[in-house]
Amino acid sequence: MLKNANDSIAKLQIGNKSILFITGNFHKFEEVRSILNPIGIAVGMLRMKGKEVQSDHTKEIAENSAIEAFNRCHLPLIVEDAGLFIYALEGFPGPYSAYVYKTIQNRGILKLMKDTQNRKATFHSTIAYYNQKTGPLLFEGEVEGELTLTERKGDGNSGFGFDPIFQPAQSEKTFAEMTQKEKNKLSHRAKAVNKFAEWYKKQVQ
Repeated sequence: MLKNANDSIAKLQIGNKSILFITGNFHKFEEVRSILNPIGIAVGMLRMKGKEVQSDHTKEIAENSAIEAFNRCHLPLIVEDAGLFIYALEGFPGPYSAYVYKTIQNRGILKLMKDTQNRKATFHSTIAYYNQKTGPLLFEGEVEGELTLTERKGDGNSGFGFDPIFQPAQSEKTFAEMTQKEKNKLSHRAKAVNKFAEWYKKQVQ
């Protein structure tokens, strides 16, 4: 499904710094927008279903998704692929996180981890940017932490996916218990997006 890309990009004319984010996840879009808008980069969301490469690496998935999306809309864009890598499960679910969450959700992961002492995990994000001049460029971020024993949502407004069961090492809160501002200081996605933003602002004057 491809909505009108030209209409979407036309809405981004705030100065000359704008980017199209290809995603079907509105929570991700809101998170990315909350990082980029305050530093002067306008973001538009475009829902596009395409063929996703099956790979054990988020980099390969993100890169191929960006190339396919560009070939369909012919506009500068970013896509993201992210995964939760659990040490005791040998990196599972990793790049298959979206499917695993959809099928067994947080309760299923906690059940798999029942009575497991080693609860270390890493959240990894890859942002892939593509335009015709540069080709695909990748920006990565990750955060170490551990899985909680139960889902913890608290009063935070930023939690989705595995956020209620992941507590970053630098905090006593899960991502779901944090405000968006708190999460953006620590998250894998924020680190990757900020690396992209630092590069992008230098290219677009």
